[in-house]
Amino acid sequence: KYIIYARKSTEDDNRQILSIESQLTELREFAAKEKLEIVASFREAKTAKEPGRTKFAEMLSLIEKGEAEGILSWHPDRLARNSVDGEKIIHMIDRGLIKSLKFPTFWFEPTPQGLFMLNIAFGQSKYFVDNLRENTKKGLRQKIRNGVWPGWAPVGYLNNLKTKMIDVDFEKALKIKKLFELYATGKHTFNSLANWCREHNLKGNLGKDISTSNIPIILQNIFYIGLMKYNGEIFEGKHKPLISKKLFDRAQEILKQRRQDQRD
Repeated sequence: KYIIYARKSTEDDNRQILSIESQLTELREFAAKEKLEIVASFREAKTAKEPGRTKFAEMLSLIEKGEAEGILSWHPDRLARNSVDGEKIIHMIDRGLIKSLKFPTFWFEPTPQGLFMLNIAFGQSKYFVDNLRENTKKGLRQKIRNGVWPGWAPVGYLNNLKTKMIDVDFEKALKIKKLFELYATGKHTFNSLANWCREHNLKGNLGKDISTSNIPIILQNIFYIGLMKYNGEIFEGKHKPLISKKLFDRAQEILKQRRQDQRD
């Protein structure tokens, strides 16, 4: 008895990997050709880079209960791309709970040689993930060094998808500057500034209202003075500052004083 498991992460832009529907079609045809009895099918649209996939856990639970003793999937990397899940599969084979793994694109049999090859396949999948993660980090860090913010722009700015740069959102930028000026007077609270944002239709970049808890995040963001904080380091950005350092420092003084007053 076999369980079909098809997976493709919504985060995965690798077009060489079949869609979930295509995987299921291929796997059902393979099962019919090999005369395999299918007792359940699982589809999962989550990454296998980290453990904790719901459908994967449900599948293993069925096998633990003895409702199936085999898995049919497109390739070992559909099952695991992290060492924890890979070890779970290997351990269940060692315990005799999984007696067979079938892949249209990979040969496996529950022998020492087969387990060795499966371990290599899982290891290659993890290496690919780790290497991609490291290259991504290097790319982000290089972008930061070049003065370009690699993430979503804070309110008051816009991500320019053509130039990959951060542009000023002039309508919101004036309101952000006013927000700092109001707080710098010492007469406003986070709550009153959140109300001011609603009254003046200043919303976040996703169109949501700016909440009371968002206000201190905005007030402490050095992005507004042309700097960027990444992994604890400060970098100079190429984007245009919205406020002066003097105004920013004044806001920080008030924030610090009010935190001190709350402790006293």
